[in-house]
Amino acid sequence: MGKREDSVRIQTSVLNGIEKKVLVWLAVRQPRWMTSDILTCIGTVGAVIIAAGFILAGTRDIDWLWFSSLGFVINWYGDSLDGTLARVRKRQRPIYGYYLDHTVDAINEVIMFVGAGLSGLVHFEIAMAILVVYLLLTINVSVNAHLKKEFCLTYIKMGPTEFRIIMIIVNTVLIYVSPIRDFSAAMTLCGHEFVLSALDIVAMLILALLVLIYIVTVIKDARDYDRLDPMPQPEDNDGQR
Repeated sequence: MGKREDSVRIQTSVLNGIEKKVLVWLAVRQPRWMTSDILTCIGTVGAVIIAAGFILAGTRDIDWLWFSSLGFVINWYGDSLDGTLARVRKRQRPIYGYYLDHTVDAINEVIMFVGAGLSGLVHFEIAMAILVVYLLLTINVSVNAHLKKEFCLTYIKMGPTEFRIIMIIVNTVLIYVSPIRDFSAAMTLCGHEFVLSALDIVAMLILALLVLIYIVTVIKDARDYDRLDPMPQPEDNDGQR
Protein backbone atom coordinates (compact mmCIF):
# COMPACT_ATOMS: atom_id res chain seq x y z
CA MET A 1 0.00 0.00 0.00
CA GLY A 2 1.10 3.61 -0.37
CA LYS A 3 3.05 5.10 2.50
CA ARG A 4 2.10 8.45 4.07
CA GLU A 5 2.65 11.13 1.45
CA ASP A 6 3.83 13.70 4.00
CA SER A 7 6.76 11.51 5.03
CA VAL A 8 10.02 11.42 3.08
CA ARG A 9 10.88 7.87 2.04
CA ILE A 10 14.52 7.08 2.87
CA GLN A 11 15.56 4.05 0.84
CA THR A 12 19.32 3.53 0.52
CA SER A 13 19.56 -0.23 0.22
CA VAL A 14 22.07 -1.89 -2.10
CA LEU A 15 19.41 -3.09 -4.54
CA ASN A 16 17.12 -0.06 -4.29
CA GLY A 17 17.86 1.36 -7.76
CA ILE A 18 17.38 -1.94 -9.58
CA GLU A 19 14.38 -2.91 -7.47
CA LYS A 20 12.52 0.34 -8.24
CA LYS A 21 12.89 -0.21 -11.98
CA VAL A 22 11.73 -3.83 -11.71
CA LEU A 23 8.71 -2.90 -9.59
CA VAL A 24 7.62 -0.13 -11.97
CA TRP A 25 8.06 -2.54 -14.91
CA LEU A 26 5.87 -5.09 -13.14
CA ALA A 27 3.31 -2.51 -12.04
CA VAL A 28 2.56 -1.21 -15.55
CA ARG A 29 2.04 -4.80 -16.72
CA GLN A 30 -0.43 -5.87 -14.04
CA PRO A 31 -3.91 -6.80 -15.29
CA ARG A 32 -6.64 -4.24 -14.64
CA TRP A 33 -8.30 -6.47 -12.04
CA MET A 34 -5.15 -6.52 -9.91
CA THR A 35 -5.31 -4.10 -7.00
CA SER A 36 -2.99 -3.05 -4.20
CA ASP A 37 -5.21 -4.85 -1.70
CA ILE A 38 -4.91 -8.12 -3.64
CA LEU A 39 -1.14 -7.72 -3.75
CA THR A 40 -1.09 -7.15 0.01
CA CYS A 41 -2.99 -10.44 0.42
CA ILE A 42 -0.48 -12.16 -1.89
CA GLY A 43 2.30 -10.93 0.40
CA THR A 44 0.58 -12.58 3.36
CA VAL A 45 0.17 -15.82 1.37
CA GLY A 46 3.92 -15.68 0.83
CA ALA A 47 4.51 -15.30 4.58
CA VAL A 48 2.35 -18.38 5.25
CA ILE A 49 4.31 -20.36 2.64
CA ILE A 50 7.59 -19.28 4.27
CA ALA A 51 6.39 -20.50 7.67
CA ALA A 52 5.02 -23.75 6.25
CA GLY A 53 8.25 -24.40 4.37
CA PHE A 54 10.33 -23.95 7.51
CA ILE A 55 8.07 -26.21 9.58
CA LEU A 56 7.98 -28.96 6.93
CA ALA A 57 11.76 -28.71 6.42
CA GLY A 58 12.33 -29.21 10.13
CA THR A 59 9.80 -32.00 10.65
CA ARG A 60 9.88 -33.89 7.33
CA ASP A 61 12.51 -33.12 4.68
CA ILE A 62 15.07 -30.35 4.39
CA ASP A 63 14.14 -29.93 0.71
CA TRP A 64 10.97 -28.17 1.89
CA LEU A 65 13.22 -25.14 2.30
CA TRP A 66 12.72 -24.65 -1.45
CA PHE A 67 9.06 -24.07 -0.61
CA SER A 68 10.11 -21.51 1.98
CA SER A 69 12.35 -19.77 -0.57
CA LEU A 70 9.42 -19.62 -2.99
CA GLY A 71 7.45 -17.97 -0.19
CA PHE A 72 10.08 -15.23 0.10
CA VAL A 73 9.70 -14.47 -3.62
CA ILE A 74 5.89 -14.40 -3.36
CA ASN A 75 6.08 -12.23 -0.23
CA TRP A 76 8.40 -9.79 -2.02
CA TYR A 77 6.09 -9.65 -5.02
CA GLY A 78 3.02 -8.77 -2.98
CA ASP A 79 4.59 -6.65 -0.27
CA SER A 80 6.86 -4.59 -2.53
CA LEU A 81 4.55 -4.17 -5.50
CA ASP A 82 1.35 -3.06 -3.73
CA GLY A 83 2.57 0.47 -3.04
CA THR A 84 4.25 0.79 -6.44
CA LEU A 85 1.02 -0.21 -8.20
CA ALA A 86 -0.91 2.47 -6.30
CA ARG A 87 1.65 5.13 -7.22
CA VAL A 88 1.87 4.11 -10.89
CA ARG A 89 -1.92 4.19 -11.23
CA LYS A 90 -2.13 7.35 -9.09
CA ARG A 91 -4.52 5.60 -6.74
CA GLN A 92 -2.70 6.32 -3.47
CA ARG A 93 -4.67 6.20 -0.24
CA PRO A 94 -2.14 7.55 2.28
CA ILE A 95 -4.13 7.00 5.49
CA TYR A 96 -5.76 3.67 4.61
CA GLY A 97 -2.62 2.41 2.91
CA TYR A 98 -0.34 3.37 5.78
CA TYR A 99 -2.56 1.62 8.32
CA LEU A 100 -3.11 -1.55 6.30
CA ASP A 101 0.51 -1.82 5.15
CA HIS A 102 1.97 -1.65 8.65
CA THR A 103 -0.68 -3.83 10.22
CA VAL A 104 -0.24 -6.58 7.62
CA ASP A 105 3.57 -6.26 7.75
CA ALA A 106 3.49 -6.94 11.49
CA ILE A 107 1.20 -9.93 11.00
CA ASN A 108 3.46 -11.31 8.26
CA GLU A 109 6.53 -10.93 10.46
CA VAL A 110 4.85 -12.84 13.29
CA ILE A 111 3.83 -15.64 10.89
CA MET A 112 7.34 -15.99 9.45
CA PHE A 113 9.27 -15.92 12.73
CA VAL A 114 6.85 -18.21 14.55
CA GLY A 115 7.11 -20.64 11.63
CA ALA A 116 10.91 -20.56 11.84
CA GLY A 117 10.74 -21.11 15.60
CA LEU A 118 8.35 -24.04 15.30
CA SER A 119 10.48 -25.71 12.63
CA GLY A 120 13.12 -26.94 15.05
CA LEU A 121 15.80 -25.62 12.70
CA VAL A 122 16.34 -22.71 15.08
CA HIS A 123 15.51 -22.41 18.78
CA PHE A 124 12.06 -20.94 19.30
CA GLU A 125 13.42 -18.49 21.89
CA ILE A 126 15.98 -17.10 19.43
CA ALA A 127 13.35 -16.70 16.71
CA MET A 128 11.06 -14.85 19.13
CA ALA A 129 13.89 -12.58 20.29
CA ILE A 130 14.58 -11.59 16.67
CA LEU A 131 10.87 -10.97 16.16
CA VAL A 132 10.71 -8.67 19.20
CA VAL A 133 13.69 -6.56 18.07
CA TYR A 134 12.39 -6.46 14.49
CA LEU A 135 9.02 -5.19 15.72
CA LEU A 136 10.78 -2.59 17.88
CA LEU A 137 12.57 -1.31 14.78
CA THR A 138 9.24 -1.25 12.94
CA ILE A 139 7.66 0.81 15.73
CA ASN A 140 10.60 3.23 15.63
CA VAL A 141 10.13 3.67 11.87
CA SER A 142 6.44 4.49 12.36
CA VAL A 143 7.18 6.98 15.15
CA ASN A 144 9.74 8.78 12.99
CA ALA A 145 7.30 8.86 10.07
CA HIS A 146 4.95 10.93 12.23
CA LEU A 147 7.40 13.03 14.23
CA LYS A 148 10.28 13.61 11.79
CA LYS A 149 8.33 12.99 8.58
CA GLU A 150 10.99 10.46 7.62
CA PHE A 151 10.15 6.93 6.55
CA CYS A 152 13.42 5.02 6.79
CA LEU A 153 13.21 1.66 5.04
CA THR A 154 16.83 0.56 5.31
CA TYR A 155 19.61 0.11 7.85
CA ILE A 156 23.30 -0.31 6.97
CA LYS A 157 22.34 -0.42 3.27
CA MET A 158 19.98 -3.32 3.83
CA GLY A 159 16.21 -3.50 3.62
CA PRO A 160 13.52 -6.20 3.46
CA THR A 161 14.53 -7.25 -0.06
CA GLU A 162 18.14 -7.86 0.92
CA PHE A 163 16.95 -9.79 3.98
CA ARG A 164 14.80 -12.04 1.77
CA ILE A 165 17.73 -12.73 -0.57
CA ILE A 166 19.98 -13.59 2.38
CA MET A 167 17.40 -16.05 3.69
CA ILE A 168 17.06 -17.70 0.28
CA ILE A 169 20.86 -18.10 0.20
CA VAL A 170 20.84 -19.55 3.74
CA ASN A 171 18.07 -21.98 2.75
CA THR A 172 20.05 -23.10 -0.32
CA VAL A 173 23.22 -23.63 1.72
CA LEU A 174 21.32 -25.71 4.29
CA ILE A 175 19.84 -27.88 1.52
CA TYR A 176 23.09 -28.59 -0.32
CA VAL A 177 25.85 -28.37 2.31
CA SER A 178 25.26 -31.21 4.74
CA PRO A 179 28.25 -30.44 7.05
CA ILE A 180 26.71 -27.02 7.78
CA ARG A 181 23.21 -28.47 8.05
CA ASP A 182 24.36 -31.18 10.49
CA PHE A 183 26.65 -28.92 12.52
CA SER A 184 25.90 -28.56 16.23
CA ALA A 185 27.69 -27.00 19.18
CA ALA A 186 26.93 -27.28 22.87
CA MET A 187 27.04 -24.27 25.17
CA THR A 188 26.11 -23.66 28.79
CA LEU A 189 24.21 -20.58 29.90
CA CYS A 190 23.09 -19.99 33.49
CA GLY A 191 23.63 -23.63 34.29
CA HIS A 192 21.58 -24.87 31.33
CA GLU A 193 23.13 -26.63 28.37
CA PHE A 194 21.97 -25.77 24.87
CA VAL A 195 22.76 -27.45 21.58
CA LEU A 196 23.02 -24.88 18.83
CA SER A 197 22.67 -25.61 15.14
CA ALA A 198 24.36 -23.65 12.38
CA LEU A 199 21.10 -21.78 11.81
CA ASP A 200 20.95 -20.97 15.54
CA ILE A 201 24.37 -19.36 15.31
CA VAL A 202 23.40 -17.39 12.20
CA ALA A 203 20.19 -16.30 13.94
CA MET A 204 22.12 -15.19 17.03
CA LEU A 205 24.46 -13.11 14.87
CA ILE A 206 21.44 -11.52 13.17
CA LEU A 207 19.90 -10.87 16.58
CA ALA A 208 23.07 -9.20 17.85
CA LEU A 209 23.25 -7.03 14.72
CA LEU A 210 19.58 -6.00 15.04
CA VAL A 211 20.03 -5.12 18.71
CA LEU A 212 23.08 -3.00 17.86
CA ILE A 213 21.20 -1.27 15.02
CA TYR A 214 18.25 -0.58 17.32
CA ILE A 215 20.40 0.88 20.10
CA VAL A 216 22.36 3.11 17.71
CA THR A 217 19.14 4.22 15.98
CA VAL A 218 17.36 5.09 19.24
CA ILE A 219 20.35 7.08 20.52
CA LYS A 220 20.61 9.00 17.22
CA ASP A 221 16.86 9.68 17.07
CA ALA A 222 16.78 10.80 20.71
CA ARG A 223 19.55 13.32 19.99
CA ASP A 224 17.67 14.57 16.92
CA TYR A 225 14.48 15.04 18.91
CA ASP A 226 16.40 16.76 21.69
CA ARG A 227 17.57 19.35 19.16
CA LEU A 228 14.11 19.65 17.60
CA ASP A 229 12.38 19.98 20.97
CA PRO A 230 14.84 21.69 23.37
CA MET A 231 14.21 22.03 27.08
CA PRO A 232 12.41 25.35 27.87
CA GLN A 233 14.58 27.81 29.77
CA PRO A 234 13.27 28.65 33.27
CA GLU A 235 12.05 32.19 33.84
CA ASP A 236 13.69 34.42 36.47
CA ASN A 237 11.79 36.39 39.16
CA ASP A 238 11.08 39.27 36.75
CA GLY A 239 9.53 36.99 34.19
CA GLN A 240 12.64 37.30 32.03
CA ARG A 241 14.44 34.31 30.59
